[in-house]
Amino acid sequence: MDFSATVVLAGLILALLWLFTVRNKRSYKLPPGPPALPIIGNLPQMQKDAPCKSFLKFSETYGPVMTLYLGWQRTVVLVGYEAVKEALVDQADDFTGRGPLPFMMKATKGYGLGISNGERWRQLRRFTLTTLRDFGMGRKGMEEWIQEESNHLRNRINSYKGKPFDPTFLLSCTVSNIICCMVFGERFDYDDKQFLHLLNIISEALRFNSSTRGQLYNVFPWIIEHLPGHQHKVFAHVKELRRFVKKKIQEHKDTLDPSSPRDFIDCFLLRMNQEKDQPTSEFQFGNLVATVMNLFLAGTETTSSTIRYGLSVLVKNPRIQEKMQQEIDTVIGQNRCPNMEDRKSLPFTDAVIHEVQRYLDIVPFSLPHYALHDISFRGYTIPKDTVIIPLLHSVLKEAKQWKAPWSFNPQHFLDQNGNFKKNPAFMPFAAGKRACVGESLARMELLIFMVSLLQHFTFSCADGPDSINLIPEFSGFANLPRRYQLIATPR
Repeated sequence: MDFSATVVLAGLILALLWLFTVRNKRSYKLPPGPPALPIIGNLPQMQKDAPCKSFLKFSETYGPVMTLYLGWQRTVVLVGYEAVKEALVDQADDFTGRGPLPFMMKATKGYGLGISNGERWRQLRRFTLTTLRDFGMGRKGMEEWIQEESNHLRNRINSYKGKPFDPTFLLSCTVSNIICCMVFGERFDYDDKQFLHLLNIISEALRFNSSTRGQLYNVFPWIIEHLPGHQHKVFAHVKELRRFVKKKIQEHKDTLDPSSPRDFIDCFLLRMNQEKDQPTSEFQFGNLVATVMNLFLAGTETTSSTIRYGLSVLVKNPRIQEKMQQEIDTVIGQNRCPNMEDRKSLPFTDAVIHEVQRYLDIVPFSLPHYALHDISFRGYTIPKDTVIIPLLHSVLKEAKQWKAPWSFNPQHFLDQNGNFKKNPAFMPFAAGKRACVGESLARMELLIFMVSLLQHFTFSCADGPDSINLIPEFSGFANLPRRYQLIATPR
């Protein structure tokens, strides 16, 4: 390293030390937390392969509201149902801020619904919810799309003729096609090479964010940017995804009929045109590209991973699978598609699907929130520009809320008479004003796809149920289930 580079590096370190010291000398009554080192904060005290366990361990000493430093970034972690609900629901307006997650900032260039705040977030969220509902989210039309896609899925599984197959990308195609119909106005064939490549990019991005390197990128982006490594390949692939979305938007522009919008992109383009002379409008090209990317990513990987995990659970617990099939056969039979009306007559099946979501705990940290101003909470001050992590993991696995939190047990969602019962601590979609916009769509997909699969197939594994490991392969930003070769035996 030459002399000038050494001077720059030393100056940067001194500046960060000064910033760290100044930020923490203010007379805030911060929530308690462990002592932190300059620049690297509490990172040396964290379990790199299971950060959730570290947070839970800290909370035993410092309580349900605590301050940690992830690198130089001050972070308040909320642990347990009471603290998370009090923040996200009871003090919803204070906790609507979304943290500037470096990976998301780079992927979306700071635009879009996912990480926006203030007026941009309000305009985009209202429009997205309204438009998705207009195109059937949570309604009968959407149900029919999912039923049709479940037929495509069933036909493809039948083509394997009882031989082992990895369901990962097949389920990604299936689930993604639903959001593609709403956003792009089209579904893609399961053999479409470009579509499969894009799904691989989405999977790769989620795996990167859940890896140690990805978590370090979100803490020290300015350092990891300049190091060799997998992150450069991931971002090159994200650029490919951006190019695909831009191409689809251009195709929509070229064929747009203002009197008959076909999908989300058409509706956004029409709104852009209506508000082109309004300086405060957020309906601009950057927000369209990023919001479509947000929907495409969020509408693909989390739901397909949950279904894949659900199938692994059923292979590991054949008695549960058999009991679900008996209930489904009694209520629906094998000759018609399931629908959402069937849910109330399928309490055991519904309970299993809920327990799959609880047990997998797909996004254990939620997406980070952010203090847009100083927040008073439980007698403490959470200063402006603090990252806030509502630890959903601690809600879905809290002993006070669940009889056997570390066991897979559908009885968590059944009363003594076998009827389905709700639990307010069931928060896989988060809660409050930043809860997942696709929650009703995901619930519909999980029920219809899972029931349809069990109507027609019994799932097993060549190496037997004991070979299935339900501990996620990666546990970071997301809990990603392991991949298995499953056998689907026609019933």
